[in-house]
Amino acid sequence: MTNLKKTLRFLIQLVLAGSLLLTLVSCTPKASFKNIDITDSDSFGKNFSLIDVDGKTKTLADFKGKVVVMFFGYTQCPDVCPTTLAEMQTVMTEMGSEADRIQVVFVTIDPERDSAEILKQYVPAFDSRFIGLRPLNQESLEKVTKDFKIYYKKVPGLNSNSYTIDHTAGSYAFDPDGRLRLYIKHGQGADALTHDLKELLR
Repeated sequence: MTNLKKTLRFLIQLVLAGSLLLTLVSCTPKASFKNIDITDSDSFGKNFSLIDVDGKTKTLADFKGKVVVMFFGYTQCPDVCPTTLAEMQTVMTEMGSEADRIQVVFVTIDPERDSAEILKQYVPAFDSRFIGLRPLNQESLEKVTKDFKIYYKKVPGLNSNSYTIDHTAGSYAFDPDGRLRLYIKHGQGADALTHDLKELLR
């Protein structure tokens, strides 16, 4: 009888513990994003290895603890790139003190013209905390654009150096643990992105 009582007591405690766990899980608010939630998707890259303007290799691990917003573009882009970076500048203002926990990364798809020196001048002109990264070589460019499903194609200009590049206009956001969470649609305005970044920082 004593063993039966112990068994019953254990089962009751187990049921109560399970109920408490379910209550805690159900009380945990689910993130509500304005952009596209791609959490746990296997369709996109999980990391990158790129070179900063000082020649150092950067990966997601270098930004641990921050939300990373990654955008692919090029400095001679006439519209989408400066518009996106200007929008991110507004987001940083709206984030207030939390902006220090955001890292905006501009990845050039035009390393042929976007030297480290040009990136060093162009990217921080929007916000001193923004950084520019370059692929090490063509193979590296092809890998990172393939991993993150970035379309890009040169459009010939009047001469060999005046080409433009058609490219994907969206961005990606990683949470502070380095997990890819969002595909950010272009042209939504700063408010939607500010909302989502605050969700990722919760």
